[in-house]
Amino acid sequence: MAEAGWRIQPPRLGDLLVEQGLLTKEQLAQALKRQQETGERLGQALVSLGYVTPQQIAEVLEFQLGIPHVTLADFPPEEEALRSIPGALARRHQVLPLRIRGSALLLAMADPLNVVAIDEVRLASGYEVRPAVATEEEIAQEIKNRYGALENVVQESRRLGRGGGDSTTGDLAATATADVVNIVDSLFAQAVEARASDIHIEPFDDGARVRFRIDGVLQPVINLSSGVLGPLISRIKVMAGMDIAERRVPQDGRIELNQSGHEIDVRVSTLPTIRGEKVVLRLLDKTARIKNLAALGFAAPALERFRQLITRPYGMVLVTGPTGCGKTTTLYAALSSLNTPQQNIITIEDPVEYQIPGINQVQVNPKAGLDFANGLRAILRQDPNIIMVGEIRDTETADIAIRSALTGHLVLSTLHTNDAAGTITRLLDMGIEPYLVASALAGVVAQRLVRCICPRCAEEYIPEPGEWALLQLSPAQPPAPLKRGRGCPACRYTGYYGRTAIQESMVLTPALKELILAKKSAEEIRAVAIQEGMTPLFQDGVAKVLAGQTTISEVIRAAL
Repeated sequence: MAEAGWRIQPPRLGDLLVEQGLLTKEQLAQALKRQQETGERLGQALVSLGYVTPQQIAEVLEFQLGIPHVTLADFPPEEEALRSIPGALARRHQVLPLRIRGSALLLAMADPLNVVAIDEVRLASGYEVRPAVATEEEIAQEIKNRYGALENVVQESRRLGRGGGDSTTGDLAATATADVVNIVDSLFAQAVEARASDIHIEPFDDGARVRFRIDGVLQPVINLSSGVLGPLISRIKVMAGMDIAERRVPQDGRIELNQSGHEIDVRVSTLPTIRGEKVVLRLLDKTARIKNLAALGFAAPALERFRQLITRPYGMVLVTGPTGCGKTTTLYAALSSLNTPQQNIITIEDPVEYQIPGINQVQVNPKAGLDFANGLRAILRQDPNIIMVGEIRDTETADIAIRSALTGHLVLSTLHTNDAAGTITRLLDMGIEPYLVASALAGVVAQRLVRCICPRCAEEYIPEPGEWALLQLSPAQPPAPLKRGRGCPACRYTGYYGRTAIQESMVLTPALKELILAKKSAEEIRAVAIQEGMTPLFQDGVAKVLAGQTTISEVIRAAL
């Protein structure tokens, strides 16, 4: 009966705040006036005017009415609860279903006194609603994460899944339907919104799994019914200009999209597995701004060394590391800083990821006979000052690039090696003579990408002695406060948002050139490079941990 009475005549938030001395009647009148003018909720108006904080509102509701306050970082919603109401309802009232326990639904609300919202959720879900208060910012971000474009995917895949059909003929017909089109469009929209670099669509016996790679780490997003997979892949193949009837061999294709004002280049790869075709779509935002050198994560001494390397009139500068470590981004930043009307800069790439005005960029075309080696030969006849080779993949390309650096050109390129010193031995293993390497190579930058701590949920903590020892600092030095991300809706509860680079920059000094000529090992070259001023990858990562940019686990994952 108490609950029914509360529903008929609920207390008003403004009156509660005035009673607690957190708000004056004049401030309440100003907030009510703003509410009428803007249409926002009273709590939102009070916070916008700076009269109270979201935390104060939550405390009043919790202590005066017994409505619990939840932090979504510690209380993420369960999938079963999310499915209980549609996203449109969640957005309209700024509510988020959290848990279902028996016949009750725990509902996070920005305004838990909104009985209209409670009644609509009760009717839509069929559960008795138990309100909890959460900040509007948290709820809005989580609705965006959980009820974004993927809500369309769920609805359309259910409708399509009921139709069944996995034959080629069925797929051909389904690719033209609005259901499949909406699913693919929604996947792309959600991936762009989530800052995903890749979309993985993977077949299983009872359906398919979709994962996004965000900040270098794969995260599960949604599961699709088995009847959706065939039509979905066929639709993607049509968009990418691939053979939809061929499922036995891998295929590659390309899609160009315009998504929310972003020009997205999508590289599509299919792979036949025992359960069906697996599809990976790599997303490249062509409208993204190219970073400047200062934004790449270089420590100040390493940045100065790199600037000196790329401003030389000739020589070869290599950026090395595994796939996906940001090598091309570093080279683009270098080219942008060198791009002046006095310089003739030509690149050969596979593919051309970003178009830079003022720079002549060449796309590799193996079918036409234009590979890196042939393209590099042609570039040398174009009177270049600076040449960028997307990747040195073979001995022929390496030899031409080395000789180009010896004949008065600055050559920038990438190579897959684990560290800077290993680049020397890799070039020697490829058959390049030691005297050519010593004469042409100006320096090497090895790098990795580590995830940054989410600024919204960053918190300080004292590491355990064992964790502190992983940083390879002095055992006598007591652990100092470090930072980590607690997890929040903005970072999808990972504790990380965005990435930065850790690097080691090795400039070839006379001492290092002597070691190259003597064909010394990578370990010996590395030891001398450190003596000559190179900060190793791991130590650069430790510096970023101590500066509160990343975590110990990230540096260990990337650098060890």
